[in-house]
Amino acid sequence: MGETKVHHADRIFTALRDGAATAQSALAASWSRSLRTYGLDPDHSRPPRRLSESEFGTAFERTESLTRLAQPVLDRLFQSVGEAGCCVLLTDRDGVPLDRRGVAGDDADFLRLGLWTGMVWSEASEGTNGVGTCLAEGRPLTIQRDQHFLTRNIELSCTVAPIWDARGKLVAALDVSTCRADQTPATLRLIAAATREAAQRIEAGHFRQTFHHARIVLGQDTDCGPGGLLAVDREDLVVGASRAARVAYGLTDAQLARPLPAADVLRGEAAEPAEDLAAAERGALQRALSRTRGNVAAAARLLGVSRATMHRKLARLGLDRRR
Repeated sequence: MGETKVHHADRIFTALRDGAATAQSALAASWSRSLRTYGLDPDHSRPPRRLSESEFGTAFERTESLTRLAQPVLDRLFQSVGEAGCCVLLTDRDGVPLDRRGVAGDDADFLRLGLWTGMVWSEASEGTNGVGTCLAEGRPLTIQRDQHFLTRNIELSCTVAPIWDARGKLVAALDVSTCRADQTPATLRLIAAATREAAQRIEAGHFRQTFHHARIVLGQDTDCGPGGLLAVDREDLVVGASRAARVAYGLTDAQLARPLPAADVLRGEAAEPAEDLAAAERGALQRALSRTRGNVAAAARLLGVSRATMHRKLARLGLDRRR
């Protein structure tokens, strides 16, 4: 183990002496933060810090709604990866596991390595690691064995995906970790895909729960990425957007502070007021006709207008030709 420690630390120092490597490699950049920003020693062997009971209670309470909502997703993910010697962790934004899943026979190893609820896995505390670096960079990643900064952590391979809340803020991370050395690159890629998909399910569930009063629309993909979710009210105004939707449509907190017409967001340009009014009227007529199964007289009564007025509106908007 002593030779491994020396070799691992030397590898890190050698990489960091090469300024180009730090600029070009995300891994080397994280190692640099670990050493130069956080002042960590790759050879220190202290276990991760564990929160006190009261500290953990405060951390859990802050993310309790999302943690409880995530339970079925964690269960399904663990069913997929548990037999491969993996544990599943849901952490808060500070890298503290709030919930976990693991096989009882592997618990002693994971506890020894600090993969347990209440431990602190931020990058500032543990250097380059799956959870901490994912949260620091806001992206899915896998940190395999000697890619970790601390020698003590090179037994681990960790695949992590960030979780964004309904307001587009980074709020948690979903981690699948193993201390087995026999995981193949293909297996790790499958685990990474399952982890990302599970994180997206948690995000979608949280978004729907937050905007339970609104209609949820799945946006179309754009050149900037997947369309994500939009929350739309009864007036077809966007009142919420997931992180993916914000990126795809270039939406900011300032823009979302005032509801936006859903049609403008989805097509990328504002409609003319007259066109907008006609579309709203056309939609109201079509909904009334749908609810009355095409009965014009009943639709007119539903809208509170005369049958003659209803026929004039249908003719003006070209809807009578569809009947």
